[in-house]
Amino acid sequence: MDFGLTDDQRLLAEAARQFLAGESTPQAVRRIAEDPQGFSPELNRRIAEQGWPGLLIPEAYGGLGLGILDAAVILTELGRALTPAPFLSSGVLATTLFLSAATAAQRRAWLPRLASGEVTATVAWLEDSERFDPAGIKLPARKARSDQIRLSGAKLFVLDAQVADVLIVAVRSKRGVGPDGVSLLLVPRDTPNLELTPLPTIDRTRRAYEVRFDDVAVPRSHLLGGEGKAWKHLARMFDVACVAIAAESQGGAERALEMAVEYAKVREQFGRAIGSFQAVKHMAAESFADIEPSRSLLWYAAWAQQAIPKDASRAASMAKARLGDVYSRVANRAVQMHGGIGFTWEHDIHFWFKRAKVNELSFGTPTWHRERVAQLSGW
Repeated sequence: MDFGLTDDQRLLAEAARQFLAGESTPQAVRRIAEDPQGFSPELNRRIAEQGWPGLLIPEAYGGLGLGILDAAVILTELGRALTPAPFLSSGVLATTLFLSAATAAQRRAWLPRLASGEVTATVAWLEDSERFDPAGIKLPARKARSDQIRLSGAKLFVLDAQVADVLIVAVRSKRGVGPDGVSLLLVPRDTPNLELTPLPTIDRTRRAYEVRFDDVAVPRSHLLGGEGKAWKHLARMFDVACVAIAAESQGGAERALEMAVEYAKVREQFGRAIGSFQAVKHMAAESFADIEPSRSLLWYAAWAQQAIPKDASRAASMAKARLGDVYSRVANRAVQMHGGIGFTWEHDIHFWFKRAKVNELSFGTPTWHRERVAQLSGW
């Protein structure tokens, strides 16, 4: 079986690369990374003009009606360019939840605006236990009145919360630790008593926040789908998130190696380009050997999300584990191939190195995912 891309998907990748080459240059990435907000409204507007926020949204709601594999193609190019934009958090993760969990009325209300880029959304899931199972969701949803729910607690590492118009918050609407007590709530970012605190990380190209709820009141009509029925939707989103991070990592690893090779061709030492030295050749060859086999694994994992649901979770974890390791190794070698300048703020390679380390940990470490693969395989 061929796990490559179709002609249309190759054209999509080529168009995305050309667009990002002009709009998400290293200089633009650096400028946004140094901005306190970490966001460019102009870049986000230009991305919306490409239709990417609606890539997964059906045409009936104003989207492109494409699939997870097509999203992975775009994410690979965004990872290559290290684009600081909320496509992952809004266009992929939040959109996946809207598509699977929302009622018909909620889809009509939100999907057209998400597709056009009029609004953005993000998902607030992780808490201080750092668990990705139902027991990790402890934020209580108290029923204050028949028409109101109140929240008190916190969510951690919420991506792009500073620019999201609405947060999809995973809450526990029933006591216990099981999946039947997990619900999703739509909480607008400007809701009273909701506080955002930036969490310092090494990756300034993607911001993460602590979201604190101090007796926040939310109408019951803001429940996304049915009460206590959200876990299957979150589990599905988790697999999509793993594929998305893996796709970004694939693109980032490819670009990090390209940057290192380009530098090795022009940097001279002892009267020779450093690319002619055997040690540098070995690092480049090892990186290439890491990257190339990962591509088919990534495309299969993305394709399986819709084509083979029974293998979707296992394939997603395999891709996440593999690309988490590969991106970190390749970025580390790329910094070494740059020599001393690779360790400075002035050179751009450190942005890719830092994203690699954050991607390695996001949505589960490689070790965690290998354990998950073993469990899903019945080992």
